[in-house]
Amino acid sequence: MVILETVSAYGHENILCTHRTTIEITKVKTLTKNGNCVIGINASKSCYDLNYDLKKKIQDGSNIKVTLMLGNLQDSFFGFGSKKLRLLNRNDMVFRKSNFVCNRTVLINCTKSSNDIKRELIEKLKDPGKKLSIIFEIN
Repeated sequence: MVILETVSAYGHENILCTHRTTIEITKVKTLTKNGNCVIGINASKSCYDLNYDLKKKIQDGSNIKVTLMLGNLQDSFFGFGSKKLRLLNRNDMVFRKSNFVCNRTVLINCTKSSNDIKRELIEKLKDPGKKLSIIFEIN
């Protein structure tokens, strides 16, 4: 596997991760309990900020592995890019189990949603000081 990009985000006391179809990372610095798909806030990058090589692989429809790392805890899933993905949102990136596309969507047909992420990892992310690494890899 080749690492194409690493993004960081932080925990928040309102992280729930109970959404059944999406995972979201946001550059926004606050979170309400309505954002039940959010796994990290205050992110270092949004869709728009991703590097050229990763954007090209996404828009070529590549199968991409995403690893979530927090200390010695990790979880991962796979998702697909699509030529329909514009990667224009300047605040968020959303990983979807479905094939729905909007300017916040970074990968579709993902193998996990926020509800599927290891609960031990989610519990640690309820601490605002915890830093999450989101690693994009390709074969």
